[in-house]
Amino acid sequence: MIDSHQHLIHRDRLRYRWTEDIGTLARGSFTVADYTRERRGRDVAGTVFMECAVDDADYREEARIVAAVMKDAGSGLLGQVASCRPEIDEGFADWLDEGPALGVVGYRRVLHVVPDDVAMDPRLRRNLKSLGRRGLPFDLCFFPRQLRAVALDLVQDCDEQLLVLDHCGCPEIGAGAFDDWARDLAAIARHAHVMCKLSGLTAYCAPGPHDAAALRPWVDHALACFGPGRMLWGSDWPVVDLGAGLAGWIDITHELLAPLTADERAQILEGTARRVYRLADPGRAT
Repeated sequence: MIDSHQHLIHRDRLRYRWTEDIGTLARGSFTVADYTRERRGRDVAGTVFMECAVDDADYREEARIVAAVMKDAGSGLLGQVASCRPEIDEGFADWLDEGPALGVVGYRRVLHVVPDDVAMDPRLRRNLKSLGRRGLPFDLCFFPRQLRAVALDLVQDCDEQLLVLDHCGCPEIGAGAFDDWARDLAAIARHAHVMCKLSGLTAYCAPGPHDAAALRPWVDHALACFGPGRMLWGSDWPVVDLGAGLAGWIDITHELLAPLTADERAQILEGTARRVYRLADPGRAT
């Protein structure tokens, strides 16, 4: 497996205001060593760091810190999806120019924490298209209410930019809000330049034990919309600790994907991530 959505929290060096009222995420750091300990016994060949929505002043420093971590041969990090601010022209191209030296394989701007107008801004669209010209994917993070009103418009406008929809569009599984999400996910999936990340789902379930049965209708719908060749797996660690936990989510994933062929499972668990983020094969992480 390649974990295409691993966060790291360096609270001693960076600020994460969004975590302040979220249980265990509000305290301490979450490091490569912590991740390695929690996934022990599960076959993770490597990870892609996903920017962690640090405070605006810190987002470039976060990427530089992670780049230093990547130099440790035991980190398991194959690349990073760095944060960016495509709605701001000043310095945007310079930040992209720095990316190769930092091991950047893609970019993200969390768009569900800002007004919807940000995603509709022509400057953001123009800068996303410049990512496409560089061959770099952009991860999308939207709430279900935004899928039709905001995300679909962006997807249609940026039709030459490879896009990755995180967390299957953040479905409200605990509330059973299936129908609108399913309709809007299908509309987005009709655009072949959009991938879907199988990640984060147990955090959207009702509190309590988590199992594959509760998630199967949602995952089966995403699979029907995108197909294995356009889906990639991620843990969303340590946010996943609000749900099933890392080891639990890995086990649930294997159960959910068991009905697929070996080739289809391999695409979701590893192949699509390698293709989307253009990852090399460094061998097994320790």
